[in-house]
Amino acid sequence: MRSPAATLCSIVLVLAASAAQAQGPTRVRGTVSAFDGEMLTVKSATGEVSIRLAEKTQIVHAQPIALADIKPGDFLGVTSTRHDNGTLTAFEVRRFPKAVNPGHRPFDGRNDQTMTNASVASVVQSARGRELTLAYEGGSQKIVVPENASISMLVPGERAHLMPGAPVNLTAVSDNGEPLRALRIQVGAPKVQ
Repeated sequence: MRSPAATLCSIVLVLAASAAQAQGPTRVRGTVSAFDGEMLTVKSATGEVSIRLAEKTQIVHAQPIALADIKPGDFLGVTSTRHDNGTLTAFEVRRFPKAVNPGHRPFDGRNDQTMTNASVASVVQSARGRELTLAYEGGSQKIVVPENASISMLVPGERAHLMPGAPVNLTAVSDNGEPLRALRIQVGAPKVQ
């Protein structure tokens, strides 16, 4: 018969092992440094990260579109800079095929950047430039879209899109201490130098 202390110790070890295995997904943003067909190397803000692609890794490509292609009712994800006067200026606009996590929130834990996922209420030319009004349950945001903002729509991608210089935003997990395994990769066109 086991002592209560031994039983408690066993339970603690099992729970600790379960917690280690159940770590949540990891976000990696950066630029592709290399890809050999299975292992992707990404240069992120914190250094180089290696991620393994699996057979079921989903790849979506950010296909460039014009602001004129965006219509009222479209669902967008807009990453913006918040200025001291409260105005928002987009640096990335993505059109999604369906609504994903609607709302307005800080982006990457920064107070000067926001993410707005919402439906387009209007697209107008204002005194400040091109302006989107995005509406979501409980609110709306007006966002200026400068000429240099990245505007795209997400379409199915393929491994051939993972070329050096391509910006990526991916979600990965680590299985039992193994290297990161990509679940979903959003990739854009390589930046022209």
